[in-house]
Amino acid sequence: MPTSRQDDVRTPPAAVSALGLRKSYGDKTVLDGIDLRIPAGSVFALLGPNGAGKTTVVKILSTLVTADGGQAQVAGHDVTASPHGVRAAIGVTGQFSAVDGLITGEENMLLMADLHHLSKREGRRVTAELLERFDLVEASKKPASTYSGGMKRRLDIAMTLVGDPRIIFLDEPTTGLDPRSRHNMWQIIRELVSDGVTVFLTTQYLEEADQLADRIAVLNDGKIAAEGTAEELKRLVPGGHVRLRFSDPTAYRSAALALREVHRDDEALSLQIPSDGSQRELRSLLDWLDSTGIEADELTVHTPDLDDVFFALTGGGDMNNQPKEAVR
Repeated sequence: MPTSRQDDVRTPPAAVSALGLRKSYGDKTVLDGIDLRIPAGSVFALLGPNGAGKTTVVKILSTLVTADGGQAQVAGHDVTASPHGVRAAIGVTGQFSAVDGLITGEENMLLMADLHHLSKREGRRVTAELLERFDLVEASKKPASTYSGGMKRRLDIAMTLVGDPRIIFLDEPTTGLDPRSRHNMWQIIRELVSDGVTVFLTTQYLEEADQLADRIAVLNDGKIAAEGTAEELKRLVPGGHVRLRFSDPTAYRSAALALREVHRDDEALSLQIPSDGSQRELRSLLDWLDSTGIEADELTVHTPDLDDVFFALTGGGDMNNQPKEAVR
């Protein structure tokens, strides 16, 4: 059936799409049929344990590696039939910086401008704008080897933007950065998206995906174990609840007797009620409180976080003795 114009309007264009991507190295299957659809102007985060294939996905979509099977389009170009079209539309920043430490930050930028065949005048204009944007003007004349980790990462992304890509692949861009530098990088990513850039992010920091991504996919054993918004993924895991706290012991006892399947804390005068945190369940609880005349002093909603989702979907993955918030 032909697609109507109305359907076209309702469906945002896909910056990246993949269907049935497969990749093996020897007898090890890394990707076993990956489907993706990433709307333009959004942030998509790919999570997974060590060795799950996150970087392989990035390499296939950026034409650095050829898939064994399946199809993929990036910026409207088939990654196999039109790799040059893909490369012209994207920027790639890996977890290992492409910055040349032997030359200055400015020289790194100008070298990238030459690679994109910009004129000398245009290259200097773009370089000056990006050095200003990424707060690197003062350090621009110094060798990049003297830069801090956060400065090198900012320079790396600035170099990626020289070609004005509309889609950027960030493969673990904040690995090794201190918390302040990581938050600065988050702000840079938000600004890129506000300019209409699509960001494909792989990360070892679950909080990072929660903060930045419009949609998140969890990759495990070569397959997408789950995909959705952060809130949708959190609802997949049991353990969510609503907590009611009372200052009036009588109101507390009345609620405890009337509500079923609650966990009581008689000392704190609080009740913990299993809930997925949905609007429907909250409205039902509030309506019940209103109808009974029971007044709770405080109502808080607790939902599982992405850590819980990650461990539930991957069985914990390859921890490598890392803290829970830093799982690859």
